[in-house]
Amino acid sequence: MKGESLRRALLIWLVLAGVALAALAIALATGSSRLAPMELLQALASPENSAAGDIVTRLRLPRALAAFATGGLLALAGALMQVLLRNPLADPYVLGLSGGASVGALGVMLFGLGAGAVWVNLGAGAGALAAIALVLGLARRDFARQQLFGAIDASPRLLLTGVILASGWGALITIMLTIASEAKLRGMLFWLMGDLNGAESWVPAMLMLVVALAVIYPVARDLNVMLRGEALAYSLGVRVAPLRRTIYLVAAASTALAVTTAGPIGFVGLVVPHALRLALGNDQRMLLPAVALAGGTLLLLADTAARSVLAPQQLPVGVITAVIGVPAFMFLLTRKPGKA
Repeated sequence: MKGESLRRALLIWLVLAGVALAALAIALATGSSRLAPMELLQALASPENSAAGDIVTRLRLPRALAAFATGGLLALAGALMQVLLRNPLADPYVLGLSGGASVGALGVMLFGLGAGAVWVNLGAGAGALAAIALVLGLARRDFARQQLFGAIDASPRLLLTGVILASGWGALITIMLTIASEAKLRGMLFWLMGDLNGAESWVPAMLMLVVALAVIYPVARDLNVMLRGEALAYSLGVRVAPLRRTIYLVAAASTALAVTTAGPIGFVGLVVPHALRLALGNDQRMLLPAVALAGGTLLLLADTAARSVLAPQQLPVGVITAVIGVPAFMFLLTRKPGKA
């Protein structure tokens, strides 16, 4: 980007970063015990000297950062999947990654393979990696043919592969829920609705968000070209097959870590990229960082609401994103797309 486009992008990113910081302050001050602005500043400045400081730094801040990183990963993965499949309704879970992670996590809960959120997260990560490996294994022939023969669109078969795998994972989830005991069923259902209560560390998700942006942003111009058609992309020298694999791997890894951190959370990866594309256009160089910031902010605010609406009882954050996402997306469908 050059000149006016770069200045516009920087302004948009700065505004979104400011909104994200405001959302973080709200998250830290809000909960079963609310803090005034000065109390929040004192708690952050000297956390060891007060109960409020302990609550903010040990409980609210790690959870808030995990929420921001998870939302950013889901929104970024959604934007990439929409480019990969050239479908504005694609979301991070369209290729069955959520189902694989859910089977892994629920299997740990059901069979008592480990105690605590760490083991559940490890199970979710293993399931997500299994889903990634299955999709890559089943789609490798299409990627190879695309590499050899040029402008062969592998998107329909890739999408079909994901849909079939998602159906299979869904059947396994149903079996697990059916045979689960009453004592385990509530926790399993809570995890399936998306829950940041067990997010013990924000570092892996935040690191993945930074790495994903660092890997995908240098090829954002190629993504713009590919959106106009793979034949045109080939004619302009874009290596489409390697680019598609890169998009899939970055989106899949981002989704896997997001689901591992917070469970399957819907609508963030669908609504945020769609809304920003309508508002800002379809230039991926501007859109991808904006999507990450906006997605993180949305999930951060949703998690704050989930902790506060019925405090001290907590709602699954996936319920809040669904309540926000359904009417928001219905509204977006009535809007005309912005200029690319």
